Amino acid sequence: MNQQAQFRAIRVEEVAPGKFDQLVVKKAVSDLPAHPLQLAVSHSSLNFKDALSAFGSPGVTREYPHTPGIDAVGTVVSDRSGTFSEGQQLLVTGYDLGMNTAGGLAERIAIPVEWALPLPDGLTARESMILGTAGLTAGLCVEKLLEAGARPEQGEVLVTGATGGVGSIAVALLAHLGFRVAAVTGKLESADFLTGLGAWKVLDRETLAPFANKAMAKPLWAWAVDTVGGETLFNVIKSLAYGGGVAACGMAAGAQFQANVFPFILRGISLLGVDSVELPLQRKAAVWERLASDWYIGEQLARIAEDISLEQAPEFLARLHRGHGIGRYVVDMAL
Repeated sequence: MNQQAQFRAIRVEEVAPGKFDQLVVKKAVSDLPAHPLQLAVSHSSLNFKDALSAFGSPGVTREYPHTPGIDAVGTVVSDRSGTFSEGQQLLVTGYDLGMNTAGGLAERIAIPVEWALPLPDGLTARESMILGTAGLTAGLCVEKLLEAGARPEQGEVLVTGATGGVGSIAVALLAHLGFRVAAVTGKLESADFLTGLGAWKVLDRETLAPFANKAMAKPLWAWAVDTVGGETLFNVIKSLAYGGGVAACGMAAGAQFQANVFPFILRGISLLGVDSVELPLQRKAAVWERLASDWYIGEQLARIAEDISLEQAPEFLARLHRGHGIGRYVVDMAL
């Protein structure tokens, strides 16, 4: 392998204290980490965590310059461990990719073999990145609800942050499984986008605001997926019906909320935490297989996705960082 061969990558640099620039640069293969598995990336995707890394969040990335990108799919260039074959298509989401290890917003990555799994039959490389960490997380949220006993006939399922990556895929997946989905968003101008994904109704996020000063609210929804966190999460908990639960996976509105025990001990509400980053690879693989088979939402994926080039990624990372993202942005390295 030519260690001086070059590839394109996003490089985030701190150009002044607290000011970060995002550039497309050429890097040498020798610049990659000394991990045994190298992939030629065909597609990546943009996530809110990538935007945080791109704008200097120390909770995501500690050292700069850095290449973000927590998702990648591509073909094996080499594998010193002998686990995978040259040319095999592999999928990588989470672990340290794009956080403190150079990530998928590049044409080449080097990673531990324990982070990768074969691209599931039934999904194209592009579809796997429309899903990406967002789709895996949405799938895990739905899995949590089903394991807790959620059934369509019990009532509506609330999804907060519904125009975001996780939220939009959760809406589509729940609708695909026969649930009536109430989609909550701060972007009511995107109501048609959400109903096109199968939402039963679209609600302004201010619908939840009056619950903030109440110990409990009227039971409105049977189950919920919360991608937002903060006070929104507890407002959702207060308004769930008896025996319901919420799968919680985000903190865009904050990592803390003021809580009381009433919903838990008077209505038996369950708070179901969801992690998609450090989840064991076999658990990830099981959810990916479902997303490629009985949970396949190909038509809805086409509605969610927008394809962009690597050169466009800095612009769209800034859009995500400002909270203006809609659906999923797939980075096609061939564009």
